Amino acid sequence: MVLTLERYGVWLRSTVVCLCGALGVVLADAAEIPLTMSLLVPALLACGVRLYALRRPLPFALLWPLDAAVVVLTGLSQPVIGGDGADVMAEAIVGISIIAFQYEWATRPVAGAALAVLGAAVCALGDILSSPTHSPDLIPLVRIFVQVGLSRAAYIVVRARARSADRSAAARAASRREAEVAAARRATEREYLATLHDTASATLLMVSQGDGRDWSWLPPRARQDLEALSAVPGFETGSVDLAALLGCVPEGEGQARVRLKTHIDGPLVMPSGPGLAIFNGVQEAVTNVGRHAGVREAELRAWMEGDGAVVELSDAGRGFDPESVPARRRGISGSIIGRMHAVGGSATVNSQPGTGTCVQWRWHAHTRVSQKGGGAQAAGVPRSPGAQAQHTAVVRLIRGQLLYGAQLAVLLISLVWQFTMSLPQLTAYQGVYRPAWAQTAAFVCLAVVAVTGGAYLLRGRRIPPRVRWWSLGSVLTVSAVCAFTLPPERSTGAEDWAFAVVGWHALFLLADLRVRAFAAFLGAHIGLNATAVFLSGAPTAAELAVMGIAAISNCGFQLSVGVLMTHLLHGTAPAAGTAAAREEELRTRERIHEDMQRDHKERYRALTATTVPLLVGLGHGVLSPHDEEVRLRCGVEAARMRRLFAESDAVSDPLLNELRACVEVAEHHGVTVSLAVRGRPGEVPVEVRRDLLDPVAVVLGRTRSVARVTVVWTPRAVRVSVVSEDCADGRGTGEAAKAHGRARDANVTVARTTHGRSVWVEAGWSRPAAWGVDLA
Repeated sequence: MVLTLERYGVWLRSTVVCLCGALGVVLADAAEIPLTMSLLVPALLACGVRLYALRRPLPFALLWPLDAAVVVLTGLSQPVIGGDGADVMAEAIVGISIIAFQYEWATRPVAGAALAVLGAAVCALGDILSSPTHSPDLIPLVRIFVQVGLSRAAYIVVRARARSADRSAAARAASRREAEVAAARRATEREYLATLHDTASATLLMVSQGDGRDWSWLPPRARQDLEALSAVPGFETGSVDLAALLGCVPEGEGQARVRLKTHIDGPLVMPSGPGLAIFNGVQEAVTNVGRHAGVREAELRAWMEGDGAVVELSDAGRGFDPESVPARRRGISGSIIGRMHAVGGSATVNSQPGTGTCVQWRWHAHTRVSQKGGGAQAAGVPRSPGAQAQHTAVVRLIRGQLLYGAQLAVLLISLVWQFTMSLPQLTAYQGVYRPAWAQTAAFVCLAVVAVTGGAYLLRGRRIPPRVRWWSLGSVLTVSAVCAFTLPPERSTGAEDWAFAVVGWHALFLLADLRVRAFAAFLGAHIGLNATAVFLSGAPTAAELAVMGIAAISNCGFQLSVGVLMTHLLHGTAPAAGTAAAREEELRTRERIHEDMQRDHKERYRALTATTVPLLVGLGHGVLSPHDEEVRLRCGVEAARMRRLFAESDAVSDPLLNELRACVEVAEHHGVTVSLAVRGRPGEVPVEVRRDLLDPVAVVLGRTRSVARVTVVWTPRAVRVSVVSEDCADGRGTGEAAKAHGRARDANVTVARTTHGRSVWVEAGWSRPAAWGVDLA
C-alpha cells in the first residue's frame, strides 16, 4: 500500500504542476512568458526526476532537495507572473504538492512536514513580494496547514485499517494452516497405516502362521517392506503413467501367485498421488485374490474415461459379502477404499458369495481436491473450491477494511473542511449571496448528509441504496443552489465555499463504487457551475484560466483520490490477497513438510525396537521362518500393528476395539480367546491405551492354545488382564517393557505372575487427580 500511495503522490503532483503551470503561462503577460517558463521548467524537470525514481530509487539527499525546489520555485513565481491569477496558480500547485508529499514521504513524516512548512513559507513570501503594499493573506496559509493535517490523518486512518486487515487475515490464515496441517497429517497417517498393513503386517502375519513350506519369496519381500517403511509418504510430485505402473503389479509368489490377464489402454497419464494410490490398491487387491478367492487367475483392465481413468480387477473366485467384513479388517477399507478417498477418487467392491469379485477404481481430474501430504495441488488438479473460497474471503476482508478506512478518511476531510474552511467563508460573505438563506440551507443540508452517512459507517453498516441516492441528490442540489445564488464573477473564488467541499461528500457516498460514478458526479458539479457562469456572459481567457486552476486543484484532486480508492479496492486488495495466499501456501507446505518428517521419524523410531530388526533378519537370512521363536516374535508384532490400525477407528469404546484387534490375530493362530468386560467404559488417552494393551498383545502373540482376557472398569481406574495357558518361554512382559521404545506412563502399572507355562499379566491405569470426570 505504501508503494501505491507513493506512486499516487508523484503522479498527482506531476500532473497538477503541468496543468496549472500551463494555465499560469496563459495568465502571464506576453513579456513575462519567457521568465515564467524559466521558473516552471526546473519544477517540471524535478517532477520528471521523481517519476524516474519510481523505477530506479534515488538517494534521499537528491530527492528531498528536488521536491523542495518544486515548491520554492512555484511559490516565488507569484511576483514574476503578477496578478491575482498568479496567486491562485501558486497556491494550487503548492497546495497539491504538499498534499502529495505526505504520501510520497509517508514513511518519513518529518521530511513531509518539513516540505509542508517550506511550501507555506515560500507561498507567503511570494504573496508579500507580489503585493508589498498589502498585508499578507493568512487564509491560504491556514488552508495549507489544514490540507497537510488532513492528508496525514487520512493516511494514518487507511494504514491502520490495512494493518487491521493484515492481522485478521494472518489470524484466519493461521487457523486454516493448523487445520490443513492436521488434515495432511491424518491423510499421511492413513497412508502410512495402509502401507504398514500391505507390507510388514501382512508379511509378519504370514510368517507367524507358518503359511507354506517354500519361503524363497520371504527375503526379497522383507527387504521391500523395509524400503516401503523407510519412505516418507505424501511427497509424490509430478505425473506418472498408470498403464506402465499397472504393468508392474506383482503377481505374488508360491501358493499365493495370481496370473493376471491385462487389458490396458495406455498411456494413462495422471498426477502421481492418484496414480500411486490406484497402483497400491490394485497390488493389495491382487494379494487378496491369492489369499482368499480360491482361484489363481484374475483379469485387470484399465481405460480412459473423460479426463480421468478407470481400473477394474475381477476374478471368478468364491466371492464374499462386503457388508459382513469387520471394520477392523484394513485390506478393503484402508488399502483400497481409504487410499482413493484421500486423493479425491473412489473405489468400489462388488461381490457376492459364489459369484466372484470385482473391484473398480475411478479418478477424474475435475475432482477438486488438495493433494495429500503437502497442502499443495496435485499436478493437473485445479484449486479446490475451499481454497478459492478462502482466497475470496481474504480479498473481501482486505477490501472491506480498506473501504472502511477510506470512507472514514473522506468523512473526516468532509467535516473538517466544511466546518474549518467553508463555514468561515459562508459567514464572512453573507451579503454577497442572493439570497443568503439558500446558501445557509445548503450548508445545513451538507452537514445532515455527512452526519447521516457517518452514523451508518460508525455502526459498521453499509449506507442503504435509498439513503445513498437521496443523499447524493441532495449534494447535487446543494451544488446547483450555491452556483446559481452566487454572483458569476465570484465563482470558485473566496466566496464560493461549496465548490471545494461538495466533491468530498459525494466521494464518501460513492466510495464503494467504481470511479466512473464519481467522475460523472464531478462532471455534473462542474457543469452546473460552468452553466451559472456562462449564463451571465462569456468569461475572459484569464477568468477561464483561474476557474480551470480551481477545478484542477479541487475537483481534479478529488477525482484522483477516487481513482486511488478504486485502485486500492479493486487492484491492491486482490493483489494483496493473492500475495497473502501464496505466502500462506508456502508456509503451510513448509510446516506440513516439517511435521511429516518429524512424524515419519517418530513412526520409524517406534518400529526400530522390534519390527525393523525382524524384517532385517528375515530379509538377509539371519532369522529363519522355520524357527518357532521367530514365528512367535512375528505374531507379537502383527498383534501390535493390528492394534495400531484400530486406533483410527471411530468407535464408542476405543480400548475394547483395539483389544479385539489383538485378539483376532491370536485367533488367526488357532488360539481360543475368551473376552470379558466389566463396568462402564470411559475415556482413556491413546498413549495410555498403548501401554495398557501392549503387555496383553505380547502374551496373546506368544500363546498357542487358550487365553482369557478381562477388562474391568471402575469409576477411577481401568484394568486389563490376560491369562495364558501356554505362553511360550513364559516371557509375557519381558518384551512389553521395550514396546516400541516408549517411556511407560507413570500412572500405568503392570503386574506379572508365572507358573510353569501359565502366565498372568495385568496392566492398570488410575485416573490422575487433575481429571474432573470419572472413567465410569
